This record gives sequence, structure tokens and C-alpha cells, in this order.
Amino acid sequence: MRTFPVVFTGHVDHGKSTLVSRLLLDTGYFPDGKLTELERAAQRRGVPLEISFLLDSFQVERDQAITIDATRIWFCTAARRYAVIDAPGHREFVRHMVSGAADALAAVVVVDAAEGLGEQTRRHALLLPLVGVTRAIVAVNKMDTVGFSAARYAAVKAELEALFVQTGLTLAATVPTVARDGDNVARPSTRMPWYGGPSLLEALELLDGSQARGGPVRFAVHDVYRRDEERILVGNVGAGRIQAGATLTFAPSRDRARVKRIVRFPASDEPAVAGEAIGMTLDHPIFVGPGDVASEIGTPPQIAAAVKATVFWLDRVPLAIGEHLRMRCGTRDVTVVLDAISGAIDIETFEERPTAALARNDIAQVTLRGLGPLVVDLHPAPLARFALYRGDAVGGGGIVRTVVARSDAPEGSAVNDSSLPPRVTALDRMRRYGHRGLVVWLTGGTAGDAPALAAHVEAALFFAGAVTAVVVAEERAAGGARLAADADDGAAARRCAAAAAALADAGCIAIVVAPGATRADLAYARDLVPGAFIDVRLRARLAADADGVDDGTDMSPAERESAADVVIDDDPARSTRELLALIRAAAAPR
Repeated sequence: MRTFPVVFTGHVDHGKSTLVSRLLLDTGYFPDGKLTELERAAQRRGVPLEISFLLDSFQVERDQAITIDATRIWFCTAARRYAVIDAPGHREFVRHMVSGAADALAAVVVVDAAEGLGEQTRRHALLLPLVGVTRAIVAVNKMDTVGFSAARYAAVKAELEALFVQTGLTLAATVPTVARDGDNVARPSTRMPWYGGPSLLEALELLDGSQARGGPVRFAVHDVYRRDEERILVGNVGAGRIQAGATLTFAPSRDRARVKRIVRFPASDEPAVAGEAIGMTLDHPIFVGPGDVASEIGTPPQIAAAVKATVFWLDRVPLAIGEHLRMRCGTRDVTVVLDAISGAIDIETFEERPTAALARNDIAQVTLRGLGPLVVDLHPAPLARFALYRGDAVGGGGIVRTVVARSDAPEGSAVNDSSLPPRVTALDRMRRYGHRGLVVWLTGGTAGDAPALAAHVEAALFFAGAVTAVVVAEERAAGGARLAADADDGAAARRCAAAAAALADAGCIAIVVAPGATRADLAYARDLVPGAFIDVRLRARLAADADGVDDGTDMSPAERESAADVVIDDDPARSTRELLALIRAAAAPR
């Protein structure tokens, strides 16, 4: 018997947990004596009994009469098995509501008849389609508080119908209930003779459980196992049916192969259907890895370079334009950049307001650009849904509305620029690293001080989160690249300049120690990175190091100091502080 997951949502204190508890009580889920046990516990604590205590497993939930975490309970009727998810209604626990609703095929939206639509009712109605829930039953609860008024029920129902039109939810049924007493929950109510529709349980039974299994074949590869000489692709069938002998194409590579056999336990020749976790073998070897998506040839997913999406943001730290995130769609992870925010949606008016960043619980229309191919479908298909990760933590999620830049190549073509990931720009690198690429050319100082200073400064920058490197023309400094000097000292300096310029172009702060550089060498190095070059001269502490021509260059110490951008003393502690301050100011994002 397949499980039908349904999530109960709504504003805080509108009676979700009470409604779920009554539904479970009236269908015989709880063992005999459980309610009596709770009554005695409530008497001992000197508090009134709430049947929602049957679900609220944390004492703080019972004390404050709110649901904090999503509770999942299974029960059966003659028709099917249900997984009931009681989601939190409080604004602070939207994250838990989203995680609870992510697997649901339908929702029950609970609304207090007296209060009507609350802020979280509106927010949940917006969020449900974003996690793939498109059908909802509304329970207009606490009808006893409005004297079982048919007029009040009709008014709330009209508000909800208008809300669902705005959010894209399909209203399957509206049921007036009194959850505490069981009116119209599992049995018809005698106190509302004007209502002739189904009870809540009957409305659930009328929902089509096969709807989510339709659509073209989608098989997201989770992993590839090797058993003897076989390679077994394992994953979940997201939609459609897969059987042995079917020809599949795999995105984003577009390679094709025929399914040799379906691997499952116990073994069966039956086709695999949506919702099943299976393995499959192919009739010939092609390269397939985790994150690839199998489909039928005529109905593949889209391969995009950029998409427009509706997203919800859950992290406490706002999400700003230009930030890099990890987008997980199916089993595929791709780094994306938030290129634009069209506008955040006002929960009351559903109008978009301009914003440069998304605050916690904001819902907005955005543009996401992938740094690799995005394999997606458009809403409401399951592969339109994605999660956004900031580091290892889930920051939000959303659905793909439109593909704004494709990453398609003709089938069979080996190379096509449009199928390649978009170019990483200097702005992308600056936003990722938090600083600009920069070349710092360091010369002078008492013998041996410049390489040591470069190593100390690099370590301080690196452990503060910067991307750094040291390039030394002669002996290798700690953590530095060695470019050996030869008979032509100018050639060594120019090699250092080229290496440092390449590092700066990649967003790195490159510190160069090449004391033998001439005027021409320094001009050459500066021209390679216009606007991102600092010539730093260390003033020697010892007189012997300050006399004569400096390390084979064509400049005297006085001329060298005059030509440098900055001159600092080479006292170890002082010079480290000064050079760090100089680099941080020069490399700051602009």
C-alpha cells in the first residue's frame, strides 16, 4: 500500500495540532488509555487538557501551546496509508514547516473562523507551491467561536479562494470544523446542518494519489556502484516509468544507452515507477555520475546556464546580489550566483517591492546564474524544485520559473561554446574571495628580510581568509613558488611578473620578492596588471645594505625609493603591520 503524505499548515494557534490529534483519535490511531493518561498529566501540572498534547512531544511545546518541530505520524484507512505532517505555524519556525512539507503530495490549510487569514496562512500558501505542493484542503476551524455561522464560513472561504488564485494552489475542498470536538473531522457534524460537503477525512480520501507520479521519465542518479563487472546506477524514479529495454538519454552529457535490467530487492521484472528507489544497468558503458538525470529521448529536461526562479530565504544572514551559493536540484549540485532580485513579495498585498538583499523569511523573484550546467524542469514538475546551500547549511530553496540562458549543444557535437559553463569574471572572484586580485612587488631591506616578511604577511592574509601566494625569484620562501635566477636576472624578474599577473587575474594576492628587477622589469610587471600593482621598497636597517647599487639593479637605493609607490622600514613587527594595512586597503572590493 503506497503512502500518501499530507502536511497540515496554517497560522499559529489556528488549531493544526488539535485537528491532527482529533483525526488520529477518531480513526483509532492512539491506543486505549492514551487520552486518559494525558488528562491525568494535565491535572498533575494544573493545566487544562489540550488534545494537541498527543502530538507535541517537547514539554516546551505543551507549556507554550505551539508546535516547534514538524511531527510525522502514519495511520491507515481502508483506502490507503497516510503520512500526516504537523508543521509549525510560528514565524520563527518557517524552516521546519518547509522541511516538513517538502515530501507532501497535498496540504490541509487550517484557518481560525474568527481570525480569518493570518500572516503565516499567506506565507504558507506562497511556500507550499515552492516545495511542490499544489493541492490543498482548507479546514475553517473553531466554528463554535462564531456560533456555527454559515455566513462567516462563506466569507472565510471566499478569502481563501482569492488567496489560492494568487499563489497557484488548487483548492480541493473547504470544510468547516471544530477540531476539539470532532465536528466534520472524521464524521459529519450535527451542529452545522447547512453544510452538505465531505468531512475532512472524506475530502482526503477523494484526493488522487497518482497525480504526482505522472509526467515524463526523470531518474536522478544518486551514485554508481560497481559489482563484479557491472556498473549499477542507483537513484530514485522521480516521475514516469522505466523498464528494461528502454532507451534513455542522460543530461547534461546527452549520452544515450539502453536499460539492460532493473536492479531491486526482491528481484522483479516489473517496470520501475515514480517513488521507487532502484538500480539499473546499461547495455554499453557510458560515463554517468551522481547528479546526472536520465530521461526518455523525446522529453529531456532543460540544460540551462541561467534561470529565473521564485525563492524563499530562511537563513538569519541576508542574501545579497553577487553571492555564490550551492544549488541542489535532484541529486545535482552546481554553484550559482545570485545575479538579480526582481523584487521581494509583500505577504499582505502580493506586490513586489525592490530590494538589494533577501532577509530571513523573504520570498522573491530572482535570477540565478550557474557556474556549471543546470539540469532543470519548469514548475510544477518535480525537477523544478531546488534547495540553496550556504556552505553546508540550507539557506533556502525555490522553483524554476523560466530558463533565461540555455546551455544546449547539438546532440553528438563534441565542442560547443554555448554548452560550456559561463566565464568566471573578475567581479565573480572578488565577490567570492572578498578582495581584488593584486600584485605586491617587494624589494630592498636588510639581507634576507624581504622573503621572510613576504612569508609572514602571506600567512596573516591567508589565515584571515584571503587567497594568497608568494613568488620568489631565487630561494624558495615558506609557502612560495620558486623561479630560479639565471644569468639574465631580468629574465627571472619577468618570469616572476608573468606568474604574479596570472595569479592576480585569478583573484589572488601575489607577493613577489625579486630584488634584481630593473626599471624596465618593474614597468613591464606594472603594465601586466594595470591598476592592481604596488611597488613596495623596504628601507634597510644596516648601513652596509644601504650603500651602492641594490642587488644588481640599475638603480641606487635613493633612486629605488624615489621610484617606489611606498617605502617602509624593515623593522620586522612594524613592517608586517604596515604592509598588511597597505595590502588590505589596495585589495578591498570596489
